[in-house]
Formats: sequence, structure tokens, C-alpha cells
Amino acid sequence: MIFKRSLLQILEIVFFAAIVTQVIYFTVFLIAFSRKQNISSTGNPVPVSIIVCAHDEDHNLKELIPLLLTQDYPEFEVIIVDDRSNDSTFDYLLEETKKNHRLRMVHVNRTPSHADGKKYALTLGIRAAQYDWVLLTDADCRPHNQNWVKSMSVQMADKTQFVLGYSPYLKRPGFLNSFIRFESLITSIQYFSFALMGNPYMGVGRNLAYRKSLFLEVKGFHEFLHVTGGDDDLFVNQHARKDNTQICIGEESLMYSIPKNAWHEFFVQKIRHLSVGKFYSGGNRFWLGLFTMSWLMSWLAGLPVLFILEMPYIVLGALVLRSILLSITVHNAARHLGHVFESWMVVVLDFIYTFYYLVTGLVALLSKKVRWKRN
Repeated sequence: MIFKRSLLQILEIVFFAAIVTQVIYFTVFLIAFSRKQNISSTGNPVPVSIIVCAHDEDHNLKELIPLLLTQDYPEFEVIIVDDRSNDSTFDYLLEETKKNHRLRMVHVNRTPSHADGKKYALTLGIRAAQYDWVLLTDADCRPHNQNWVKSMSVQMADKTQFVLGYSPYLKRPGFLNSFIRFESLITSIQYFSFALMGNPYMGVGRNLAYRKSLFLEVKGFHEFLHVTGGDDDLFVNQHARKDNTQICIGEESLMYSIPKNAWHEFFVQKIRHLSVGKFYSGGNRFWLGLFTMSWLMSWLAGLPVLFILEMPYIVLGALVLRSILLSITVHNAARHLGHVFESWMVVVLDFIYTFYYLVTGLVALLSKKVRWKRN
């Protein structure tokens, strides 16, 4: 009986501490997105090299390349890195490069045994770029309109080394799609808020720009060349700082990504993304871990306390307060980022997110080897 009472008291403390922590985080996120975005451009458009790494992506490239080549921007090139594709990617690119001088191909026959496949392919693409600013995206992405490059370039000022863009997933029917977009939005809220508060810790390679000169100066991905994934967030985590990083948000800068259609494919993708988090700096791991743990404990400790505590309305009120703040945060962030998210689904998605993260987080933490299609 004494043990049961002590366990309940511990759960109560953990629950209310988690709720307070969540309220603080959501308040910080709201404050961060309320800040006015800085415009860094001097007014003179800088030339840009758009780089896309592709492995067996001919079907996606046939849709993406025309959208990139018709961008409303004075000076840019499009470099497609064909990473050991087995489909018709090489033949397609060979013909297309003859039709448009802006389009170039880098072909990868093999990858060194010590290097991750995508990092090696991306390195070759960056080295081949003729311009200092490289703008990255993936083959399964689609720009919102013809102003994507123009919008991202606004932040490419003299002292800027990184520009972090937003890449939401396309809206499709079904619950999986809603969850994928919710999970991606929660991740984006975190890294954009931290960047807005002066602590950029990650970006996504679907919509990310940085200088080739910086990449060569720091020897690219050499410190984590063997790690699968992290060509975007680990590189940003190591080298992005308050004074050299800008963000670019808003409808014009959106680069949409095609979502997975099956839960298994989505889990494999997220495990790959989450597995690199263990390589973040200590401070970033602490603050991100605290946010995630408080989210988990809000439900994992809250549900037992809700049904055992003599005054459950206190617990229920705390959960409702947290849900309201989360819904406001999601709605506010989505609006600033440039798209709409159905806030009425947040309560359900919030609950499922807890158990999703509990499983995928543990798997990612314990995984010793993950893959980017082929290494």
C-alpha cells in the first residue's frame, strides 16, 4: 500500500513537471514565431546552383526538373547527381542536358567503402557546382511555384552561410498523411523556433542552402562521412551559428515533399532521420530530449494519474490546457510557415505521436546501421 502511494506520488510529480515544461516550450515557440523575420538580401540576386541527388528516381525527375528549370530567377544551374541508378535516369539526363544549358549531370559509378552513399554523391555535386551558393532539394520534392529560388535567395547576404527553408509534405487523403504532416510540422516548429531564438541546430536537405566555399573549407562531411543520413542536419548542427544563419519561411519558399503511402515505409524513413540525433551537440540533445520526454510523460504519466487520483479534474484540466496550447502553436506556426494544417485533428494526433515517438525513438537510438536506399 505504501509502495502504491509512493508510486502514485512520483507519477503526479512527473506529470505536473512535464505539463509545466510543455507549457514553457509552447510559449517559447509562440514567442519565436511572433518575431519579425529578417530580410538579409542586398538587392542583387546571387547566382545559385541547385543540387539534387537521385537513385532510381527517373519518374520523379521527369516531374521535378521542368519545375526547376522554369524558376523565375536570372542566374542558376540545376545539377542532378545520378547515384548508381539502375533505371533510365542516366539516359534521360543525358538527353535533357543537351536541351537546356542550365541542366548538368554528375554520374556516380561507385561509392568508396568508407563513405555513405548520399554524402559521397552530394559531395561530388557540390564540387561540380560553378556557383558559391548551393540550394539543395530531393527528387521527390516539388517547389510551390516559380519563385522558390527567388524567395530563398533573399536571405543569401554577404555574411550568411546557411539558409534554412521549410519543406512540408503534400496533403493526401487518409490518416497516415495527416500524421506524417503533423510529425513533420512538429519537427519544423522546433528547429525554426530554435533558429529564430539564435540557436540553429538542424535543417532539412529538401530545402536547404549553404555556401560551397564553407563546405570546402570545413572539408564537407568528413567528420561523419560514415554515418547514414545527416548530410543536412548534422552539417547544420556542426557549422550553423546565430550570426551566419538565416531562415526563409512563407508560401513562396515552400518546397513540398511527396509523403510515404505505407506506415512501414514511413517508419523506416523516420528511423533513419532520428538515428542521427545522437550525433548532435550535447546542448541540443538536452533541450530536444527535454521537450520530447516532457511530451511523452504528459501522457504516459498523465493517464495513470487521471484514473487513480481522487481529483481527476485537475489532471484533465492540465491536459486540456496543454492541448489548447499545442493546437494554438500548430496553427500559428503553420500560418507563418505558409500553409494550413487542420488543427481540429491535433488532439488525436498528439496522443498517437506519443507512442509513435516512444517506439521509433528507441529503435533509432539502438540502431547500428540504417540505409539510404543503397550505400
